[in-house]
Amino acid sequence: MVYRVGVVGCGAVAKAHAKSLAKLDNVTVVGFADIRPERSAEFAAEYGGNAYASLNELLEKEELDVLHICTPHALHVPMALKAAEKGINVFTEKPAAVNEEQMDALLEAAKKVKVGVCFQNHYNDNSRYVEQELKSGRAGKILGARAFVTWKRLAPYYTESGWRGTRELECGGVLINQAIHTLDLLRSFIGDPKAVEAKTSNHHLKSVIEVEDTVEAYIQFEDCAASFYATTAYCQDAPIMLELICENKSYRIEGADLYIKEKDAPRFTAINFAEKEAFGKGYWGTGHLACIRNYYASLSGEEEYLVTLPEVDKTMRLMFAIYRSAEENRPIELC
Repeated sequence: MVYRVGVVGCGAVAKAHAKSLAKLDNVTVVGFADIRPERSAEFAAEYGGNAYASLNELLEKEELDVLHICTPHALHVPMALKAAEKGINVFTEKPAAVNEEQMDALLEAAKKVKVGVCFQNHYNDNSRYVEQELKSGRAGKILGARAFVTWKRLAPYYTESGWRGTRELECGGVLINQAIHTLDLLRSFIGDPKAVEAKTSNHHLKSVIEVEDTVEAYIQFEDCAASFYATTAYCQDAPIMLELICENKSYRIEGADLYIKEKDAPRFTAINFAEKEAFGKGYWGTGHLACIRNYYASLSGEEEYLVTLPEVDKTMRLMFAIYRSAEENRPIELC
């Protein structure tokens, strides 16, 4: 089967989707939609299909099997529900939802259609390697973890977008936008979080954005705890660092690299992976194509989708709890 695909939202991240879709033999992109018609026209000219000025027009004019959603955060779930009402499967950018009510609605919609969320860093070679090590038992019990996202976002990134930095459309800052991938990996490696205590701040763009540029959280799991820190007030887009300390081995992911240390070894040693093409910014990871390919293979029944919606739901609930803890200035229990 060849899936007829539409893409709504023609900004930067949509390019990673369009480039990945162009690599798939069982997909044809029939339409792009954006409220700035010149942008959808540019995408249609480069990748094929027709250009539309709204999602409604795209859904009215095209018979779709799948809708890719690459719009501002607050629109993800409303657009996913509109597609689901028509029996159209959904592949959405992160975040899956911006509040508990939206997440509940998305889980309900997933009973009718296949919903995939673009957590592409699960498909990075270093992430897959660590996941297999943990599942095999070779690492032993996880004793603790830490994760750092230190990136650079200046005023034009927000003011020129028309939606970033606003509570209404972005619905948060560094946590919901940049660091959500790392939070998701951390949670998926360790398990279900039990409680969290967190703080958020806006350090360097107080007069520009309404949301946080920095978040720090202490996340408690069944048998260990993790320290989590993210900021967009750094001087550059540094590689993400995620470290797991285990009984028998320790693992440190830094960008596309992986370092491993045996229990009694004096230092970490590098594990090298073959270079893979990145379809977006390098620090987004190299997993977009693998993630999108896996989603379509799951539609045809050839594979299971690696990033299941129930697992995504756990990450979303943790994110909501971090925001709630920061807002209410108290620890929040998750289960």
